[in-house]
Amino acid sequence: MKQELLFLPTLVTIKEIKPEIPAVATFRLPKPDGFSHKAGQFLEVSLFGKGEVPISISSPPSYEDLLLTIRNSGYVTGAIHKLKEGDVLGIRGPLGNTFPYEEYEGWDVIFVGGGIGLAPLRSLLWEMLYHRDKFGRILLLYGARSPADLLYPWQYEEFERNGVEILLTVDRGDEKWTGNVGVVTTLFDKVKIEPERTVAYVCGPPIMIRFAMRDLVEKIGIAPHNCIATLERHMKCGVGKCGHCVIAEKYVCIDGPVFRYPEIKMLERYDDPW
Repeated sequence: MKQELLFLPTLVTIKEIKPEIPAVATFRLPKPDGFSHKAGQFLEVSLFGKGEVPISISSPPSYEDLLLTIRNSGYVTGAIHKLKEGDVLGIRGPLGNTFPYEEYEGWDVIFVGGGIGLAPLRSLLWEMLYHRDKFGRILLLYGARSPADLLYPWQYEEFERNGVEILLTVDRGDEKWTGNVGVVTTLFDKVKIEPERTVAYVCGPPIMIRFAMRDLVEKIGIAPHNCIATLERHMKCGVGKCGHCVIAEKYVCIDGPVFRYPEIKMLERYDDPW
């Protein structure tokens, strides 16, 4: 990465803002000259006079633009949500490590997502669809608080056309909901997989990641090394300078945010990574 991309924001003009679910929108940005990323990385997104926040890239590396799905959840993100198409944002990155996936070519893949945690997972899932013939079964198990909180419903049909098996659940249904009700781990009993040739990618609320990873290993039998999650614990600067995200000797922003299950269990010996 060029040094200036690491420490200085590059100004980009918002091409499109797509409302997704309540308080969440996807911002389409052009890729700066020389920019490339891999699934799992994030950007520091800044607005002058307001600050900056780490945001996962929700578009695949092979996509022509950058897509950032941002929840209006604080001072900076609230200011970003007030912007319009044609306004300018600053971005630094890409930052962090990436989802390992080339080593799993020929394997079956299971994605387990919760809430807005589907955004970083979508980057990898979508990228795999550009190379669909290199992977076996692809399953998406995804849950949200309510049917109205399910992210990217407009894209499910496209995923299914490309052979993705999708199972959805919600914490609370409504009068139109006929699907599963319960946390996302309740979907595990509804799928049959070959654990010895399956890799799992997980992202969502911290408590969901903790129990999903445990069940994938202890109940389904996927090898711990093949259970992979992305964390976003207290990240601030994105480059290992401020120390906000440190756990023992690890910086989530530069050693992560992607970790395998044994790494997470090791971090738990020192601090709560959630």
